Amino acid sequence: MARRPRYLERSFVICISNHAMKKSFLMVLAIGLTMASFAQTKALQTARIKTPNVLCEECKKRITTYLDRYDGIQYLNINFRKGEIQVKYLTDRIDIEQIKTALANLGYDADDVPANEEAYKRLPKTCKKFEDGGGHPKQKPPVAPVEPGQ
Repeated sequence: MARRPRYLERSFVICISNHAMKKSFLMVLAIGLTMASFAQTKALQTARIKTPNVLCEECKKRITTYLDRYDGIQYLNINFRKGEIQVKYLTDRIDIEQIKTALANLGYDADDVPANEEAYKRLPKTCKKFEDGGGHPKQKPPVAPVEPGQ
């Protein structure tokens, strides 16, 4: 078997050495970036707030516009059919009591925080509670279809 020249052996060793160095550098870089991303992750909390007098799209639009001003609220899902709001927020910027107070200051009950009376009076009639003459009219019962020939 023919022996390789010495200079080819050296270049092969250098290639392996460079490849191993690149691989270890990329691994260290990946670990560093992962650790840095974990260090910047904020605590994201999810909560559900019962809002019985949120009854229509107008209420939904009003709340969304108002809460968009608050720093730390990442996501809002307002379900006026169930009467609840799902909110995701950063705990280092805002807490759930501040969000409930903001809803109360807008005129809506929020769990155990009652609505601000003055703000509630300024709400449109459709956004008020049924017992205060607000809300949507009750739906009519469905009419049974009439079969032809009867």
